[in-house]
Amino acid sequence: MSTLPQTRTLPVPDGLEGERVDAALARMFGFSRTKAAELAASGKVLLDGASAAKSDRVSAGAWLEVELPPPPAPVRVVAEPVPGMTIVHDDDHVVVVDKPVGVAAHPSPGWTGTTVIGGLAAAGYRISTSGASERQGIVHRLDVGTSGLMVVAKSEIAYTLLKQQFRDRTVDKRYHALVQGHPDPMRGTVDAPIDRHPNHDYKWAVVANGKPSVTHYDAIEAFRAASLLDIKLETGRTHQIRVHMSALRHPCVGDLTYGADPTLAKRLGVSRQWLHAVRLGFEHPADGRWVEFESEYPEDLAGALEMVRAESA
Repeated sequence: MSTLPQTRTLPVPDGLEGERVDAALARMFGFSRTKAAELAASGKVLLDGASAAKSDRVSAGAWLEVELPPPPAPVRVVAEPVPGMTIVHDDDHVVVVDKPVGVAAHPSPGWTGTTVIGGLAAAGYRISTSGASERQGIVHRLDVGTSGLMVVAKSEIAYTLLKQQFRDRTVDKRYHALVQGHPDPMRGTVDAPIDRHPNHDYKWAVVANGKPSVTHYDAIEAFRAASLLDIKLETGRTHQIRVHMSALRHPCVGDLTYGADPTLAKRLGVSRQWLHAVRLGFEHPADGRWVEFESEYPEDLAGALEMVRAESA
């Protein structure tokens, strides 16, 4: 693999006339404004051949050139047992796991913790070889800080058919979330596009030109300080529920990244977002029959729920 920097040069489209360099870079090359600003500050951005600062303005038709760092080295799967991860279902084509909090779906640059596929490898499972080497068999993901159900493909046909079901939005993905306050209305749909946060690489946000994202929610129970919601996803964007709940000004309890009240989280003993993948249904890739699986709340979330319920009694 080459370790040389990559240089990319594109003309500024008409729609970006007058934009700042960092904003134009983010739109044209697909990274955050924070990253764009870092590249400009390090002298790796040229506008019509001259060094450009992040706050310079671009003109339509001007040539914007950026020197990108080399891609990171590929990550590898480490077979390592995952304490607390349980196998809910296993057959020749799929394995359904109940993922504990603090575990990633697959390896990624900078992640040093355990992973679902590393745990499956340690337990002797053979999974599909489809997909990138570090995420073979992975057809969908859960955040590290979100617990609950995931399906992993074991056969090649299962990988292909499950990926198609996720693309066609026929998979039933249900979550329960304890959110701050009381959404108004208590049953509704958030239809708001999501993409990377313009200023923070680690966050996502509702942005005008993001990817279509649809979340349906329905209140199960309301308490004095919070509401328990049943949430169904049509799309599966990164951090989708967390971003959409924050956009409603009712972030998941404990989700400090997206604006949750740290005082409430501390009082309830929650050290992560209160969000759990409780149900997963799909057509089995072997014969097309509908299969569905459910997961109980883990101990930390169940304890917080009982506490907030008791406070409202």
